[in-house]
Amino acid sequence: MRNSENRSDGIRRSRRNLIKMGTLAASTMLALSVRAKPADAVCSAAIGCRCFLRGTAIRTADGDKKIQDLAVGDLLPTVFGGMRPIQWISRYHYKRSDPTKAWIKDVIPIRIARSALGPNVPHADLFVTRAHALLIDDVLVPVCNLINDTTITLYDERILDELELFHIKLELHDVIYAEGAPCETLLDFDENAANFAEYLRQYGRPISNSAPCAPRLGFGGRIEMKSRFRSAVSPWIDRRQKLDIIRDKLEEGEFAILRQPELTS
Repeated sequence: MRNSENRSDGIRRSRRNLIKMGTLAASTMLALSVRAKPADAVCSAAIGCRCFLRGTAIRTADGDKKIQDLAVGDLLPTVFGGMRPIQWISRYHYKRSDPTKAWIKDVIPIRIARSALGPNVPHADLFVTRAHALLIDDVLVPVCNLINDTTITLYDERILDELELFHIKLELHDVIYAEGAPCETLLDFDENAANFAEYLRQYGRPISNSAPCAPRLGFGGRIEMKSRFRSAVSPWIDRRQKLDIIRDKLEEGEFAILRQPELTS
């Protein structure tokens, strides 16, 4: 009986990933036809806007607070460094003057539904931008690599006329809790932040020498196509890599894939 269930699960995985491969191929051909990059080309571990949407609840030493209400010096529990003070909070404000024009995909939030990653994780809908990474099974994974069109989806940009985004910088790159989900802090500086001048006055010109707190995995374009192929043939020849397995298990609703990191004291 169990072997029959495993075989059925494998067939469903194969079918789902073959459909995804077809969708990726179609979007790539469309992008080439208009001489543009594929939409998921920005879904890279190294680039992209990494921010929280206004209203996101961040865990602090004094309980959850909305990100817009945080201040420099507030203590946040982290996965790797214990309690750490906020060094800077970057802010970004975007307004669409022409509703007929599409938003830049880097800034459209992705909705991670309540319990999408595990039981009560996140404990409320979480909205972050595409390249923002979550800590899952000891690796950082950009959320754009986890979109499944059900529990992890692009926010409906048609209802967005204004966006206010924030990110949090600690002294070192780390993982904090947003709506109960483990999310990375700011690693690289973005001089386009509305309040970047505040950072310059306080700390001077930043030096980009910070190392990620955990390995970062991600893919886009052709690499995702190869990943989907590995998953499609996995019921017969399983050569999936770690990110393939994380994505497959989340798409299949196997919440146990999210190992909750322990807070350090």
